[in-house]
Amino acid sequence: MRITARYLATTSLVLVTMATAAPSWAADVDATSAIDAVTVYPDGATVTRVISLDLASGDSTLVARDFPLSLDPSSLRVEGEGGAKLTIGTIDARPPRAASPVNLPELDKRIEVLKDERSDLQGAIEAAVARRKFALRFAEVSPAGLGDKGEARPITEWRAAFGAVGEEIATADTAIREATRKQREIDRQIAQLEAERSAKPPSKLEVRIDVASAAATKATLRVTYAVRNARWVPLYDARLDTGAKDRKPQLELVRRAEVTQSTGEDWSNVTLGVSTVRIGRGGSAPELNSLVAQYPQVPKPQALGAASDLARPAPAIRERSAQLMPLSKAPEAEPRERADEQQAIAEIGDFQATFRIPGRVSLGADEGAKSLRVASMTVLAELAVRAAPVMDPTAYLEASFKQTDDTTLLPGKVAIYRDGVFVGRGKITASAKDDIVRLGFGADDKVKIERAVLKRNEGSAGLLIATSKTDERSFKTTVRNGHDFPIKVAIEDQLPVSENEDIVVEMLPATTPPTASNIRDRRGVLEWSFDAKPGEIRDINFVWRIRWPKDKGMVIVPAG
Repeated sequence: MRITARYLATTSLVLVTMATAAPSWAADVDATSAIDAVTVYPDGATVTRVISLDLASGDSTLVARDFPLSLDPSSLRVEGEGGAKLTIGTIDARPPRAASPVNLPELDKRIEVLKDERSDLQGAIEAAVARRKFALRFAEVSPAGLGDKGEARPITEWRAAFGAVGEEIATADTAIREATRKQREIDRQIAQLEAERSAKPPSKLEVRIDVASAAATKATLRVTYAVRNARWVPLYDARLDTGAKDRKPQLELVRRAEVTQSTGEDWSNVTLGVSTVRIGRGGSAPELNSLVAQYPQVPKPQALGAASDLARPAPAIRERSAQLMPLSKAPEAEPRERADEQQAIAEIGDFQATFRIPGRVSLGADEGAKSLRVASMTVLAELAVRAAPVMDPTAYLEASFKQTDDTTLLPGKVAIYRDGVFVGRGKITASAKDDIVRLGFGADDKVKIERAVLKRNEGSAGLLIATSKTDERSFKTTVRNGHDFPIKVAIEDQLPVSENEDIVVEMLPATTPPTASNIRDRRGVLEWSFDAKPGEIRDINFVWRIRWPKDKGMVIVPAG
């Protein structure tokens, strides 16, 4: 029989509910939980822990002391099942209980005594070392082979001298070893006492759950809660096959999730999923206040010591990206099966998508990032060479495709591969279904582009008396297709834009007509696109003139 209940409780509510609903004789039952499932969001995570235990008949209070301090107590939810009817009551999250007070004066006294003993042993070691040095020195300088008048000593006296020196050295060495061993033991005792003196309170949260069972049974409870110190960011692999005469260009876009967490708990052998839901933004759109137009108010002087600013939010964490290098294929003696990369199972809804990773995953707290493959799609791509020679004469291969996936592509970094070779990294913008996505795939060295300034004149205009100044410029861009196949070419350039009626900008008739203007909603950005035949050379002329009043200055600056 399965009974599910959900309750939201603060500490004060729990106390009131327990006073009215739970009998005072409800027994406390120690419980241990284990993390079973985690769903990670771009700005947090939900964690599900499982508690399995034998419940006695009647009322019990389960006490689990292994929950993280970082959880949001208001998010705690409980559901469960058992062989008998279960009723789940209140749930209460409590901070760790304070550790029992230690007798600091007694601990300090014991540490002091041990340190004195260690100091005495150190003195004994130093005395033994001095004794050993003296014996060695005596052996070195003593005239062991001569008498007082230089005569030879009997051999028995030599042996007695050697024995005395050896005995002194052995005695000193023994004393040093024994004192050193005792010091090590004292050091261990001191470390244990100092750890006891500075013992920290438990770093886990205590969760208490009231449960009533109609009969003794085995029960399983699932406790779900939210934590903030976890997130995932999207990463992509874009693998372009430029095609051939008998094969059209194709693009494989692999979606990845890079998961990080610093919740203070280890996610070990859990079911893991990532979701596009952003829990940190709340459930409603912001409410706007009225706007008032008024004369500026003179600021009042601020009192000394008053706070001048609210605490600023912490800077956003810089996304980290994973770069995958292509594996070099070694020669093999026999055919080998290619390893397939595990991919998530997508659960697509009208308002969000969740990707469940098959099997079990482990990710420790503050362990770093873990990259997981969540989805992939293969689409036909249209190739073009795009360049902006006013800034860079390099021709870049570009692939565009229609986003056919039901799930929105979130903005993120892309690892770019062209015909199996890694060529760099780029970025992808947010794209919904049926949007056109454009990705660059590195320089195309077989398309040469040159841009030359043909003319730049600054002068005056007027019939008899100069009434205005002019700036006229002429450019020629030459494009050469070095491929043995046709390719689409797109050249971008800039026509200055005037925001003042006294400044007049004209594109002159000598200009090769552009195929598009204000492309991608950028004012004054023009595009010349055409299909270049193999070996074709084509020139693009671009001429413009600016006129403004003679008594004023004029500059051309990038738009803000």
